[in-house]
Amino acid sequence: DATRALNLMQQRIRKQLAQQSRFLAAVSHDLRTPLTRMSLRIERIEDNEVRYRLRQDLAEMNGLIDATLYYLRERDDAIGPRQRVDVLALLQAVGDDAQGIGQDVRLSGEAAPLLGYPAELRRAVVNLVENAHRYGGAAHIILADSPERVTIDVCDNGPGIPPAELQRVLEPFYRVESSRSRATGGVGMGLSIAADIVSRHGGELKLSNRHEGGLRVSISLPRA
Repeated sequence: DATRALNLMQQRIRKQLAQQSRFLAAVSHDLRTPLTRMSLRIERIEDNEVRYRLRQDLAEMNGLIDATLYYLRERDDAIGPRQRVDVLALLQAVGDDAQGIGQDVRLSGEAAPLLGYPAELRRAVVNLVENAHRYGGAAHIILADSPERVTIDVCDNGPGIPPAELQRVLEPFYRVESSRSRATGGVGMGLSIAADIVSRHGGELKLSNRHEGGLRVSISLPRA
């Protein structure tokens, strides 16, 4: 009886969470129409400063919606079977794309391919590289291999994160004050999405402050 009661409770909780996710996704999607109208009306404003500030607000709102929809959809949708991923080639492509838009990205190390979700891994690393560029001005990707796991470290030379905040920044929409604030352009979802992707690979994402300064975000992916 206790087992049946627990199973029923779990089913109800899953159903309620799924309904909440679908509701939030629907609301986020429906916000697109009024935001588009607002964007068109903003262009009619003659005051350049006001128009600029309103554009910034709209860009932030659209960023929040994009991140929310991605986070909800990727948690709910199946992402298919794992594929053989050439991790080194994937990281080289991420670095080339980042350098193509003026970001300072270096890559060192190598690793043999592993099984995973290539598009998801790329998304996770891109998020970390963008964070490193935004808060530290540059990113150094360090790839390491072993028989048991592949490790991807993304390091920056920024201010780091207060030790008490290292776990909280993995929560959706959470941002550290001061240097890692809304003014820098982040919406507080990049690390959450990356951590969720790594978790679905059976891996772990950890944050630590470097002794020489800056932040190290380490992705550990098991080979099994």
